[in-house]
Amino acid sequence: MSPQSVAEPIPLPLSQVLWETVIPAGTHWSGVLRRGLALRLVDSEGGANLSAVFYRREDPLERYNMADTLKAQHTAHLTRGCVLYSDMGRVMASITHDTLGWHDPVGGVGDAKLFERRYGKTTYQAQRNDMIRNGRDSLVLELAKHGLGARDLVANVNFFSKVAYGEDGSLAWVPGHSRAGASVDLRFEMNTLAAFSTAPHPLDANPAYEPKPVTLIAYRAYAGDARVPDDDACRSACPENTRGFINTDRLFA
Repeated sequence: MSPQSVAEPIPLPLSQVLWETVIPAGTHWSGVLRRGLALRLVDSEGGANLSAVFYRREDPLERYNMADTLKAQHTAHLTRGCVLYSDMGRVMASITHDTLGWHDPVGGVGDAKLFERRYGKTTYQAQRNDMIRNGRDSLVLELAKHGLGARDLVANVNFFSKVAYGEDGSLAWVPGHSRAGASVDLRFEMNTLAAFSTAPHPLDANPAYEPKPVTLIAYRAYAGDARVPDDDACRSACPENTRGFINTDRLFA
C-alpha cells in the first residue's frame, strides 16, 4: 500500500464539534471514543509528540496491534489512508486526514530510567507540576483509570514524530518534523478506549525536557450504526483494509 499524500485539514463547523480539550505538555489523558466519532489531534505549538495506545471498549483484551497494522498495509509509517488494526484483524481507527505525512509506529515510549538518565531525576514533592513525567508511566496511569495495568501496555503510536531507518535497521530521530498547527484526524470504527501521553519521544535528542501540548477536537464523522462505504479512501486503500472493515462491520451487524 502506498500511503496518500498530505492534505490540508478540512475546516470543522462549530455545529459539528462535540468537545475540545488540551493535553498539557508532559501530561496524559484517556477516554472512550465511540464508533463514528472522529478525533482531530493538533500540535498546538510545534514539536509535539503524542504517544497513544488503543483498546476495544467492550473487551480490552482486543487491542491495537502494531505488527499487523504495518505488515497488512506494507508500510513502516502511518499517514492519511492508513488504518490501525486490532489483534483480531479488525479496524480500530482510520487516518482520514494528515498534514504531516509521517507518524512513527515503531519508536516506542520512554520509561523512568531513560528519562532520568537523559533529563535528571525530579519528584512531585519537590517540583510539583514541573516534575518530569515519562511516557510509559503516564500511559499506565491512564490505563489504571479503566481497570487495566502495566501488563496491558502494548506497542504505541507516536503521532507528530518521525524516525529515519538506516540500512542496518537502526532508527534515528528526525528533528523539526512537526510544525505548529499540524494535525491528523482519527476516525474510530469501533468503540475504543484511547490513552495519550505528551511526554517526549524516546529518541528525541534534545537534552532538555521540553514537551509540548496537544489539542484534541472531537467531532461526529458518521452515525455509529452506519457502514463506511466501499469507496472510502481508507477502506479501499488495499485488499487487507477492505477485509479488515468487513470484519469490523460484522461486529456491529
